[in-house]
Amino acid sequence: MAEPSKVIHVRNVGQEITENDLLQLFQSFGVITKLVMLRAKNQALIQMQDVDTAVSALQFYENVQPNIRGRNVYIQFSSHQELAPMDQNQGRGDEPNRILLVTIHHVLYPMTVDVLHRVFSPHGSVEKIVTFQKSAGCQALIQYQSRQSAVTAKNALQGRNVYDGCCQLDIQFSNLDELQVNYNNDRSRDFTNPNLPTEQKGRPLQPDAGNMYGSGARAGGLSHMANADAIAAAFGGNLPPGITGGNDRCTILVSNLNPDRIDEDKLFNLFSIYGNIVRIKLLRNKPDHALVQMGDGFQSELAVHFLKGTLLFGKQLEVNFSKHATILQGADTREYGNSNLNRFNRNAAKNYRYCCSPTWMIHLSTLPQDITEEDIVSLVEEHGVILNCKVFEMNGKKQALVQFENEEQATEALVCKHATSLSGSVVRISFSQLQNI
Repeated sequence: MAEPSKVIHVRNVGQEITENDLLQLFQSFGVITKLVMLRAKNQALIQMQDVDTAVSALQFYENVQPNIRGRNVYIQFSSHQELAPMDQNQGRGDEPNRILLVTIHHVLYPMTVDVLHRVFSPHGSVEKIVTFQKSAGCQALIQYQSRQSAVTAKNALQGRNVYDGCCQLDIQFSNLDELQVNYNNDRSRDFTNPNLPTEQKGRPLQPDAGNMYGSGARAGGLSHMANADAIAAAFGGNLPPGITGGNDRCTILVSNLNPDRIDEDKLFNLFSIYGNIVRIKLLRNKPDHALVQMGDGFQSELAVHFLKGTLLFGKQLEVNFSKHATILQGADTREYGNSNLNRFNRNAAKNYRYCCSPTWMIHLSTLPQDITEEDIVSLVEEHGVILNCKVFEMNGKKQALVQFENEEQATEALVCKHATSLSGSVVRISFSQLQNI
């Protein structure tokens, strides 16, 4: 074996494997400071924060074959002890500068300009903040008035969590000389110029916004324009990898369902993670098929992208766009357009930000104040092996995380127990992108 290094060399990285897939494989061991995809060689290099975390990762995967999207990947220490800075436009690592590049890991709550200002302003005068989404996750550039303030903030905040158990800060110096801020809103702010507009007037927030947000029916009272604003607010001009934003088909065909265990409400619980549901129809002549009509084309694209190949009730789902533009109302359709359980009627931007493929961890909210971990386990234990459970409080409200043995068990718990009543509270369940509790 090569000499231990904080740089890990990964082989057999197929074209279907994304940077995010690799981050998920290693980020539970510690902060990942750099990631380089060597596409031509089907390889990748990952730099951990220190040698110890890299050693922990390799020791763990000596006994567990790492597998991404059905493909075995092979890992070893790299001959590199350190990777050169990757992004010449943003991060250079160690040379002090008054602008910081901040990557936020394990994001459970929105990282708005106001939140970041509260975190970074105690260490000096913050002039500008810009937030954005990259394949590495949620990132921000923070400009201080002086270089010393930036150095102080980096030393004080590196590796710290914004909230208890989540939103971990990974900070390096940027090599930018000056941040360009055009708008003062939740995603960017120039504190030295309060007179900037909130948005660009008369122009879409992202390219092709006219067809990006779909032309489908409005669902649950969420207007087309409000949805466009919510998408832009969630993704800051950069859509998640693999999402085009150009789809205008609202109806999805789901096949290879388990007809003995599926029903409209369970499908609603799963698909409502990605958008509002207008109506659902189980096909009587094909009992393992169903049609799901989403609020618009963007929401249906998210659902198709993130749910394709999902395991549910022992079946691997096929999720594709339907040739039908809409589902016609009838005795065999279930209407959800006015359901108050549609998640995107409120906090749409926040809900878009948390869209992801099913994970082995579920997040429960809107819980009774006297809830215990035993109550949570009793609620979901029939759906699989629970590895860990944690009840915590955020903004005075009880929430919980439950980690299952695999994604299929977590998915079953979500589709069966979302929107169920517990001591008078209607429980809300989503997937969490945390790797461990």
